[in-house]
Amino acid sequence: MLIGGRRAKPGHRLRAGDRVSALLPEPRPLALEPEPLPLTILYEDADLVVLDKPAGLVVHPAPGHPTHTLVHALLAHCRDLSGIGGVLRPGIVHRLDRDTSGVLVVAKHDRAHSGLAAQFKAHTARRRYQAIVHSVPDQDAGRLATTVGRHPTQRKRMAAGVSGGREAATRWRVLRRFTEHSLLELQPETGRTHQLRVHLSHLGHPVVGDPVYGRRRGRLPAPIARQALHACLLGFTHPVTGAWMEFTAPLPADMEGLLKALEQGGDEPRSSPASTLSRPEEAPAPGHSSPRRAGRRDGGRR
Repeated sequence: MLIGGRRAKPGHRLRAGDRVSALLPEPRPLALEPEPLPLTILYEDADLVVLDKPAGLVVHPAPGHPTHTLVHALLAHCRDLSGIGGVLRPGIVHRLDRDTSGVLVVAKHDRAHSGLAAQFKAHTARRRYQAIVHSVPDQDAGRLATTVGRHPTQRKRMAAGVSGGREAATRWRVLRRFTEHSLLELQPETGRTHQLRVHLSHLGHPVVGDPVYGRRRGRLPAPIARQALHACLLGFTHPVTGAWMEFTAPLPADMEGLLKALEQGGDEPRSSPASTLSRPEEAPAPGHSSPRRAGRRDGGRR
Protein backbone atom coordinates (compact mmCIF):
# COMPACT_ATOMS: atom_id res chain seq x y z
CA MET A 1 0.00 0.00 0.00
CA LEU A 2 1.51 3.34 -1.10
CA ILE A 3 0.35 6.86 -0.29
CA GLY A 4 1.91 9.51 -2.46
CA GLY A 5 4.38 6.93 -3.73
CA ARG A 6 5.59 6.02 -0.24
CA ARG A 7 4.89 2.93 1.82
CA ALA A 8 2.11 3.63 4.33
CA LYS A 9 2.23 2.68 7.97
CA PRO A 10 -0.70 1.00 9.73
CA GLY A 11 -3.10 3.58 11.13
CA HIS A 12 -2.06 6.32 8.69
CA ARG A 13 -4.80 8.95 8.37
CA LEU A 14 -5.73 9.90 4.83
CA ARG A 15 -6.16 13.52 3.83
CA ALA A 16 -8.03 15.09 0.96
CA GLY A 17 -5.95 14.84 -2.19
CA ASP A 18 -3.85 11.84 -1.10
CA ARG A 19 -3.08 9.44 -3.94
CA VAL A 20 -3.41 5.83 -2.81
CA SER A 21 -2.10 2.88 -4.80
CA ALA A 22 -1.97 -0.80 -4.02
CA LEU A 23 -0.75 -3.95 -5.70
CA LEU A 24 -3.25 -6.77 -5.28
CA PRO A 25 -1.85 -10.30 -5.49
CA GLU A 26 -3.42 -12.75 -7.88
CA PRO A 27 -6.15 -14.77 -6.14
CA ARG A 28 -5.08 -18.30 -5.31
CA PRO A 29 -8.12 -20.59 -5.29
CA LEU A 30 -8.14 -23.40 -2.81
CA ALA A 31 -7.98 -26.93 -4.17
CA LEU A 32 -11.39 -28.26 -3.18
CA GLU A 33 -11.31 -31.91 -2.25
CA PRO A 34 -14.64 -33.76 -1.96
CA GLU A 35 -15.52 -34.75 1.60
CA PRO A 36 -18.25 -37.36 2.25
CA LEU A 37 -20.08 -35.44 4.97
CA PRO A 38 -23.66 -36.45 5.85
CA LEU A 39 -26.39 -34.52 4.01
CA THR A 40 -30.16 -34.38 4.44
CA ILE A 41 -31.43 -34.31 0.85
CA LEU A 42 -35.02 -33.11 0.38
CA TYR A 43 -35.08 -33.35 -3.42
CA GLU A 44 -32.65 -33.97 -6.26
CA ASP A 45 -32.78 -34.19 -10.04
CA ALA A 46 -30.37 -33.63 -12.93
CA ASP A 47 -30.51 -29.84 -12.48
CA LEU A 48 -30.49 -29.06 -8.77
CA VAL A 49 -30.32 -30.32 -5.20
CA VAL A 50 -32.50 -29.13 -2.31
CA LEU A 51 -31.29 -29.93 1.18
CA ASP A 52 -31.86 -29.22 4.85
CA LYS A 53 -28.63 -27.59 6.06
CA PRO A 54 -27.79 -28.25 9.72
CA ALA A 55 -26.63 -25.48 12.03
CA GLY A 56 -22.86 -25.27 12.33
CA LEU A 57 -22.14 -26.14 8.69
CA VAL A 58 -20.45 -23.37 6.65
CA VAL A 59 -21.83 -23.15 3.11
CA HIS A 60 -18.59 -22.52 1.20
CA PRO A 61 -14.87 -22.13 1.95
CA ALA A 62 -13.91 -18.82 3.56
CA PRO A 63 -11.10 -17.50 5.79
CA GLY A 64 -11.01 -19.74 8.84
CA HIS A 65 -13.10 -22.43 7.14
CA PRO A 66 -11.04 -23.94 4.31
CA THR A 67 -12.53 -27.44 4.64
CA HIS A 68 -15.57 -29.32 5.98
CA THR A 69 -18.07 -27.05 4.22
CA LEU A 70 -21.31 -27.77 2.39
CA VAL A 71 -19.50 -27.34 -0.94
CA HIS A 72 -17.02 -30.07 -0.01
CA ALA A 73 -19.89 -32.39 0.92
CA LEU A 74 -21.78 -31.63 -2.31
CA LEU A 75 -18.72 -32.34 -4.44
CA ALA A 76 -18.55 -35.77 -2.84
CA HIS A 77 -22.28 -36.30 -3.34
CA CYS A 78 -22.80 -35.25 -6.96
CA ARG A 79 -19.26 -34.62 -8.28
CA ASP A 80 -20.29 -31.75 -10.57
CA LEU A 81 -21.75 -28.31 -9.76
CA SER A 82 -22.30 -25.10 -11.70
CA GLY A 83 -19.25 -22.87 -12.12
CA ILE A 84 -20.97 -19.47 -12.12
CA GLY A 85 -20.39 -19.00 -8.41
CA GLY A 86 -16.63 -19.27 -8.84
CA VAL A 87 -14.05 -21.86 -7.90
CA LEU A 88 -14.76 -21.56 -4.18
CA ARG A 89 -18.57 -21.41 -4.45
CA PRO A 90 -19.59 -23.92 -7.13
CA GLY A 91 -23.33 -24.37 -7.33
CA ILE A 92 -24.11 -21.90 -4.55
CA VAL A 93 -27.11 -19.76 -5.49
CA HIS A 94 -27.91 -18.36 -2.04
CA ARG A 95 -26.50 -18.80 1.43
CA LEU A 96 -27.49 -19.38 5.01
CA ASP A 97 -25.31 -18.26 7.91
CA ARG A 98 -23.23 -21.02 9.49
CA ASP A 99 -25.48 -21.23 12.55
CA THR A 100 -28.76 -20.86 10.64
CA SER A 101 -30.38 -24.16 9.69
CA GLY A 102 -32.91 -25.00 7.00
CA VAL A 103 -33.80 -25.31 3.32
CA LEU A 104 -31.23 -24.39 0.68
CA VAL A 105 -31.08 -25.03 -3.09
CA VAL A 106 -27.89 -25.72 -5.08
CA ALA A 107 -27.48 -25.69 -8.88
CA LYS A 108 -25.79 -28.52 -10.75
CA HIS A 109 -25.12 -26.61 -13.98
CA ASP A 110 -24.93 -23.03 -15.22
CA ARG A 111 -28.40 -22.88 -16.78
CA ALA A 112 -29.99 -23.91 -13.50
CA HIS A 113 -27.77 -21.48 -11.58
CA SER A 114 -28.75 -18.52 -13.80
CA GLY A 115 -32.46 -19.34 -13.58
CA LEU A 116 -32.45 -19.69 -9.80
CA ALA A 117 -30.24 -16.65 -9.21
CA ALA A 118 -32.61 -14.49 -11.28
CA GLN A 119 -35.51 -15.47 -9.00
CA PHE A 120 -33.61 -14.57 -5.85
CA LYS A 121 -32.55 -11.27 -7.39
CA ALA A 122 -36.14 -10.46 -8.38
CA HIS A 123 -37.40 -11.63 -4.95
CA THR A 124 -39.87 -14.05 -6.55
CA ALA A 125 -38.48 -17.08 -4.70
CA ARG A 126 -40.66 -17.77 -1.66
CA ARG A 127 -38.83 -17.89 1.68
CA ARG A 128 -40.05 -18.35 5.23
CA TYR A 129 -38.06 -18.54 8.44
CA GLN A 130 -38.91 -19.23 12.06
CA ALA A 131 -37.06 -17.64 14.96
CA ILE A 132 -37.28 -17.82 18.74
CA VAL A 133 -36.75 -14.28 20.00
CA HIS A 134 -36.46 -12.44 23.28
CA SER A 135 -39.54 -10.68 24.74
CA VAL A 136 -43.08 -10.53 23.39
CA PRO A 137 -44.23 -8.16 20.60
CA ASP A 138 -47.27 -6.03 21.34
CA GLN A 139 -48.63 -6.51 17.83
CA ASP A 140 -49.57 -9.76 16.14
CA ALA A 141 -47.75 -8.95 12.91
CA GLY A 142 -45.87 -6.17 11.18
CA ARG A 143 -43.46 -5.07 8.50
CA LEU A 144 -40.10 -3.37 9.03
CA ALA A 145 -38.41 -1.42 6.23
CA THR A 146 -35.02 0.21 6.81
CA THR A 147 -31.65 0.45 5.20
CA VAL A 148 -29.14 -2.24 6.16
CA GLY A 149 -25.40 -1.66 5.82
CA ARG A 150 -22.08 -1.92 7.60
CA HIS A 151 -22.06 -0.68 11.16
CA PRO A 152 -20.29 2.71 11.18
CA THR A 153 -17.73 1.70 13.84
CA GLN A 154 -17.97 -2.11 14.14
CA ARG A 155 -17.18 -3.14 10.58
CA LYS A 156 -17.80 -6.86 11.06
CA ARG A 157 -21.42 -6.12 11.98
CA MET A 158 -24.37 -4.92 9.95
CA ALA A 159 -26.80 -2.28 11.22
CA ALA A 160 -30.28 -0.98 10.41
CA GLY A 161 -30.93 2.61 9.41
CA VAL A 162 -27.36 3.43 8.42
CA SER A 163 -26.57 6.09 5.85
CA GLY A 164 -25.55 4.55 2.56
CA GLY A 165 -27.11 1.18 3.39
CA ARG A 166 -29.34 -0.77 1.01
CA GLU A 167 -33.11 -0.89 1.35
CA ALA A 168 -34.34 -3.95 3.25
CA ALA A 169 -37.82 -5.09 4.27
CA THR A 170 -39.02 -7.93 6.48
CA ARG A 171 -42.55 -9.08 7.30
CA TRP A 172 -43.11 -10.86 10.59
CA ARG A 173 -45.93 -12.43 12.57
CA VAL A 174 -46.21 -14.06 15.97
CA LEU A 175 -46.78 -17.82 15.95
CA ARG A 176 -46.59 -18.39 19.72
CA ARG A 177 -46.14 -16.24 22.79
CA PHE A 178 -44.46 -17.20 26.04
CA THR A 179 -43.82 -15.19 29.17
CA GLU A 180 -40.50 -13.70 28.03
CA HIS A 181 -39.98 -15.15 24.56
CA SER A 182 -41.85 -15.58 21.26
CA LEU A 183 -41.80 -17.77 18.18
CA LEU A 184 -42.00 -15.67 15.02
CA GLU A 185 -42.46 -16.42 11.34
CA LEU A 186 -40.38 -14.19 9.08
CA GLN A 187 -40.72 -13.31 5.41
CA PRO A 188 -37.74 -11.42 3.98
CA GLU A 189 -38.73 -9.27 1.02
CA THR A 190 -35.06 -8.56 0.29
CA GLY A 191 -31.88 -10.52 0.88
CA ARG A 192 -29.36 -8.31 2.67
CA THR A 193 -26.52 -9.72 4.75
CA HIS A 194 -27.79 -10.71 8.23
CA GLN A 195 -31.06 -8.94 7.41
CA LEU A 196 -33.37 -10.95 9.66
CA ARG A 197 -31.04 -10.88 12.64
CA VAL A 198 -30.42 -7.14 12.25
CA HIS A 199 -34.11 -6.31 11.84
CA LEU A 200 -35.19 -8.38 14.84
CA SER A 201 -32.52 -6.72 16.98
CA HIS A 202 -33.68 -3.33 15.70
CA LEU A 203 -37.24 -4.20 16.72
CA GLY A 204 -36.06 -5.01 20.26
CA HIS A 205 -36.60 -8.76 19.78
CA PRO A 206 -33.15 -10.22 19.03
CA VAL A 207 -32.86 -13.88 18.12
CA VAL A 208 -32.18 -16.11 21.11
CA GLY A 209 -28.56 -17.28 21.06
CA ASP A 210 -27.37 -14.68 18.54
CA PRO A 211 -23.81 -13.82 19.63
CA VAL A 212 -23.55 -10.74 17.41
CA TYR A 213 -26.90 -8.95 17.46
CA GLY A 214 -28.36 -10.24 20.70
CA ARG A 215 -27.45 -9.81 24.35
CA ARG A 216 -27.75 -12.40 27.09
CA ARG A 217 -31.02 -11.86 28.92
CA GLY A 218 -30.99 -14.25 31.82
CA ARG A 219 -30.89 -18.02 31.75
CA LEU A 220 -32.82 -20.05 29.23
CA PRO A 221 -34.86 -23.08 30.36
CA ALA A 222 -32.93 -25.21 27.84
CA PRO A 223 -29.50 -24.63 26.30
CA ILE A 224 -29.05 -23.69 22.66
CA ALA A 225 -25.56 -23.27 21.24
CA ARG A 226 -26.45 -21.07 18.26
CA GLN A 227 -28.94 -18.49 17.04
CA ALA A 228 -32.45 -19.92 17.05
CA LEU A 229 -33.15 -19.15 13.38
CA HIS A 230 -34.38 -21.72 10.85
CA ALA A 231 -35.24 -21.49 7.14
CA CYS A 232 -38.42 -23.54 7.21
CA LEU A 233 -39.73 -23.05 3.64
CA LEU A 234 -38.34 -22.38 0.17
CA GLY A 235 -40.36 -22.15 -3.03
CA PHE A 236 -39.20 -21.40 -6.57
CA THR A 237 -39.91 -22.09 -10.22
CA HIS A 238 -37.81 -24.96 -11.51
CA PRO A 239 -35.23 -23.32 -13.81
CA VAL A 240 -35.56 -26.02 -16.49
CA THR A 241 -39.09 -27.48 -16.31
CA GLY A 242 -40.89 -24.29 -15.25
CA ALA A 243 -42.83 -26.12 -12.52
CA TRP A 244 -43.42 -24.40 -9.19
CA MET A 245 -41.72 -26.33 -6.38
CA GLU A 246 -41.95 -25.81 -2.64
CA PHE A 247 -40.00 -27.50 0.15
CA THR A 248 -40.21 -27.44 3.92
CA ALA A 249 -37.88 -28.49 6.73
CA PRO A 250 -39.09 -29.12 10.30
CA LEU A 251 -37.58 -27.28 13.23
CA PRO A 252 -34.36 -28.97 14.35
CA ALA A 253 -34.12 -30.71 17.70
CA ASP A 254 -32.40 -27.85 19.55
CA MET A 255 -35.15 -25.35 18.69
CA GLU A 256 -37.90 -27.88 19.40
CA GLY A 257 -36.29 -28.61 22.76
CA LEU A 258 -36.18 -24.93 23.64
CA LEU A 259 -39.84 -24.48 22.71
CA LYS A 260 -40.88 -27.42 24.89
CA ALA A 261 -38.86 -26.01 27.78
CA LEU A 262 -40.53 -22.62 27.33
CA GLU A 263 -43.95 -24.31 27.39
CA GLN A 264 -43.14 -25.99 30.68
CA GLY A 265 -41.61 -22.86 32.17
CA GLY A 266 -44.50 -20.46 31.73
CA ASP A 267 -48.01 -20.00 30.32
CA GLU A 268 -48.59 -18.37 26.97
CA PRO A 269 -50.26 -15.01 27.77
CA ARG A 270 -52.64 -15.04 24.81
CA SER A 271 -53.30 -16.83 21.56
CA SER A 272 -51.43 -15.91 18.41
CA PRO A 273 -52.99 -15.13 15.02
CA ALA A 274 -53.66 -17.93 12.57
CA SER A 275 -53.20 -15.80 9.44
CA THR A 276 -50.32 -16.52 7.10
CA LEU A 277 -47.96 -14.23 5.29
CA SER A 278 -48.25 -14.22 1.55
CA ARG A 279 -47.51 -12.15 -1.50
CA PRO A 280 -49.53 -12.38 -4.71
CA GLU A 281 -46.42 -12.58 -6.85
CA GLU A 282 -45.30 -15.70 -5.00
CA ALA A 283 -48.27 -17.78 -6.12
CA PRO A 284 -47.52 -20.63 -8.55
CA ALA A 285 -47.68 -19.69 -12.20
CA PRO A 286 -50.86 -20.81 -14.02
CA GLY A 287 -50.70 -24.45 -14.92
CA HIS A 288 -47.85 -25.22 -12.53
CA SER A 289 -48.34 -27.66 -9.72
CA SER A 290 -47.35 -26.79 -6.16
CA PRO A 291 -46.09 -29.95 -4.48
CA ARG A 292 -45.07 -29.56 -0.84
CA ARG A 293 -42.32 -32.14 -0.64
CA ALA A 294 -41.63 -33.81 2.65
CA GLY A 295 -38.17 -34.87 1.51
CA ARG A 296 -36.19 -38.02 2.00
CA ARG A 297 -33.35 -38.60 4.41
CA ASP A 298 -29.90 -39.45 3.08
CA GLY A 299 -27.47 -39.95 5.93
CA GLY A 300 -27.56 -38.37 9.36
CA ARG A 301 -27.58 -34.81 10.60
CA ARG A 302 -24.72 -33.15 12.38
